[in-house]
Amino acid sequence: MSSNFSLYIFCIVIIAMAIFFIKKVTSCLFKTILFLILLAVLVYIAFTLGVL
Repeated sequence: MSSNFSLYIFCIVIIAMAIFFIKKVTSCLFKTILFLILLAVLVYIAFTLGVL
């Protein structure tokens, strides 16, 4: 249980850092593409863990 909790915390931190980076550096279209890639990776992780 602790392992899954730490993984969720790690994912939240990565999302927050990615959003901060995207807001500071990139244009609107590039933001959308990176967000979709990030979302796809998180869905893959969720399916791998059996959450979804």
